[in-house]
Amino acid sequence: MNFWWIINLPFLLDALFAAALGVLLFSRVKEPRTLWLLRGYLFLVSLAWFVQRFATLPITSKLIDALVLACSLSLAILWQGELRRLMELLGTGRLAVLLGNTQKEFQANTSTVTQLSEAAGILSQKRRGALIVLDMGSDLRPEDFLYSGVPIDAKFSTELLLNLFASDTPLHDGAVVIKGNKIISAGVILPLSRQSISRYGTRHLAALGITERFDRCICVVVSEETGTLSLANLGRLERPITSSRLLDLLKEFMSSSSSGISTTKTSKNSSSSSVSSTKSLAYNFKEEKSKLNSDLFPEQK
Repeated sequence: MNFWWIINLPFLLDALFAAALGVLLFSRVKEPRTLWLLRGYLFLVSLAWFVQRFATLPITSKLIDALVLACSLSLAILWQGELRRLMELLGTGRLAVLLGNTQKEFQANTSTVTQLSEAAGILSQKRRGALIVLDMGSDLRPEDFLYSGVPIDAKFSTELLLNLFASDTPLHDGAVVIKGNKIISAGVILPLSRQSISRYGTRHLAALGITERFDRCICVVVSEETGTLSLANLGRLERPITSSRLLDLLKEFMSSSSSGISTTKTSKNSSSSSVSSTKSLAYNFKEEKSKLNSDLFPEQK
């Protein structure tokens, strides 16, 4: 019995490590289409391993290996941004971000979210262009931006945010990065989206670009042309929204980021998520109508 365990120990370790890597990958993937691609790729890899180990089919084995290689190259091209992000996290040793553990420094309180919604509503009424990035656990670093901006490192407040986006200040054209309850930096230049959406201005493309690269990052946009309020998440833009709708969405994101802390909070988050999903379904009818106006009157800034 002990002899059999020694012989099969490498096989057991191999299966254990492969299962742990598969669980990690599936837990980090949120988009359904990406999940389907990953499932298909892992199926091909498993099939190639099974044929090579348990079947003497040299031609079939060569064909499957060639197919796995072609799929690997295709996925490397499709996921070049995600693979770059993975290598950055491994190189900098930020394993907590890679494993999906949200640290306390990223947890904004209710007061910060409320003040942010109020400030966004004021900016929208005054038609002041604004771009606000909320780091919900991606651990954004200066090297993640085209220009890291000016360090602020101050406690968040509505008055400070309004002053940063005043039209006569040198930092109003860039983005403000918020982590937890602090404003980290201002005047930040974000990478633009890879999507070719002509009806969106520079601010909206920057919001889509940063949320495409980082899944635990949301971005609030205020249009300078029309004062329209928008929210970007996972490379998608929800617009137009009101300040009260923005507050509901921010609370939903805040609760989902801290859902693993206790079972009580998890139950509350699931109930609030179901309510917000119902609201979003009802809101999609208004959004479809607003898209017609946005196509006819594209924003330039």
